[in-house]
Amino acid sequence: MKRSFRSLFSVLLFVFFSATLICRVAIRRSSLFFSSAIVELGTSGLLTPPAKPVFNETLLVFAAIDPGEPKFREEIDLISDYDGGRRSHRRKFAARENRRFSSRLPVMHLSSQIDRYWSESRRNLQIWARRRTYEPNVMSDLIRLVRNPIEAHNGTSSSNSRYSSCAVVGNSGILLNTQYGGLIDGHEIVIRLNNARTQRFEKLVGSKTNISFINSNILHLCARRQGCHCHPYGETVPVVMYICQAIHFFDYTLCKQSHRSPLIVTDPRFDVLCARIVKYYSVKRFLEETGKSFLEWSNAKDGALFHYSSGMQAVMLALGICEKVSVFGFGKSDSAKHHYHTNQKAELGLHDYEAEYDFYRDLETNPRAIPFLPEMFKIPPVVVYH
Repeated sequence: MKRSFRSLFSVLLFVFFSATLICRVAIRRSSLFFSSAIVELGTSGLLTPPAKPVFNETLLVFAAIDPGEPKFREEIDLISDYDGGRRSHRRKFAARENRRFSSRLPVMHLSSQIDRYWSESRRNLQIWARRRTYEPNVMSDLIRLVRNPIEAHNGTSSSNSRYSSCAVVGNSGILLNTQYGGLIDGHEIVIRLNNARTQRFEKLVGSKTNISFINSNILHLCARRQGCHCHPYGETVPVVMYICQAIHFFDYTLCKQSHRSPLIVTDPRFDVLCARIVKYYSVKRFLEETGKSFLEWSNAKDGALFHYSSGMQAVMLALGICEKVSVFGFGKSDSAKHHYHTNQKAELGLHDYEAEYDFYRDLETNPRAIPFLPEMFKIPPVVVYH
């Protein structure tokens, strides 16, 4: 009887340990599966995403240096100090190979009214220049800086919220092979670049325009027209502009008088942030592709003239004022023109479009890999249409 009892007890004990071992294996496997599921969900954005990547500090420091800044500051100082009765600044500027400025100065003093515009433009330039510094939190201030002035002009009260959806429409010739017009116009806000025309291209690029984003070279051309006309999308469409040359503050001051819609100059802190991000992507691509040094990038890209494109800054603007961002007409192909609405084929040497495409890809698939943006800033979902 004892022997039977011991045998039964041994069998039960074996069954117990076997069951325990099986449970532990099952729990361990399920834990491993759950852990891998967390990683997969995290990378797809459903749970907490992976930690922000570690950036190359040397690359960040190099990207933060703007080799064109000293010359730009000198231009600002010369304009700020210029006196119509003194010609020494004109000669000095010509010696610095900026004859466009010196040749325009006499025209600016044809009347007392122009004198007044000139004085006001110098004051605007000085205020703007004092704010030209690196401040990444400016991204969170774009609603106040851009959306609120536009809404106030339209008689709408100020808001701390973003637009529900924005389409940034580039000018690439690849749009000639698309039919995005209806999709583009379906966004709450449509941002167009450098006065690219829509007439006869409505099926490709749409017809709706809420913000005209330009560089100051475009405004300078507009200033030559009667009434400073710069409204291909209608006189009520707001214009947002970044400054390419300090002298263009005169065009801004002159044209602002005749604009029925807001004419907004981008905050210089925003300009500095965009410049750093683009230089980072350009240098990173150059080092990875060539294996050469940082200094060789400066020689290859003519660092003092290197600059972000209007399209890149328009996309950055949309990140700050929109809940969802769609990007159209950014990219190129061997068979496509540079612009859908012109015959231009060559790209501008001062831009690195390939580097900017890398930036757009990160925006769409890996936004945490973008440097210089504040960690607390919410990057909206971005879709790039090819």
